[in-house]
Amino acid sequence: MKITSNTVVSLTYELHTTTPEGNQVFVEKATEENPLVFLYGVGMMLPKFEEHLTGLTVGDEYGFELEAADGYGEIDPGAHVDLPVSMFKEGGAEELPNVGDVIPLQDNQGNQFRAGVTAVGEEIISVDLNHPMAGKNLIFAGKILTVREATADELSHGHAHGADGHSGH
Repeated sequence: MKITSNTVVSLTYELHTTTPEGNQVFVEKATEENPLVFLYGVGMMLPKFEEHLTGLTVGDEYGFELEAADGYGEIDPGAHVDLPVSMFKEGGAEELPNVGDVIPLQDNQGNQFRAGVTAVGEEIISVDLNHPMAGKNLIFAGKILTVREATADELSHGHAHGADGHSGH
């Protein structure tokens, strides 16, 4: 069976990015023991990632590079916010975050996201709202392990329930 809309795909991958000098840097991977499983074609994955997998079948190996614009976007220099230290103390935090920490935040609509701490001062904590992979090309390589029709439950829920269709809930 080929990868098309409304199929559940499990695959392995290795993700690398490149440094400004052009060297590849390992980011993360999914193995045969712990594969990435997703419902194809519902917007869970990067659109260009899915585009490169279209039509592949079990056992196929793949490798491709996504430009930053097709991955997590270019770095937005304006996506920095200064948060009052009091906001962290109100939450009952024992200690303030450190530069380099990734902290969970929530916007006024209740959407959760993560931000990287860039500076910690007496009154202000500065965070970078760019995705940690923004501005980086993404280099994927891996193998298709399984492809199957999505179940009615998966289609109504909008996500895969594991490689075999059962989530174990």
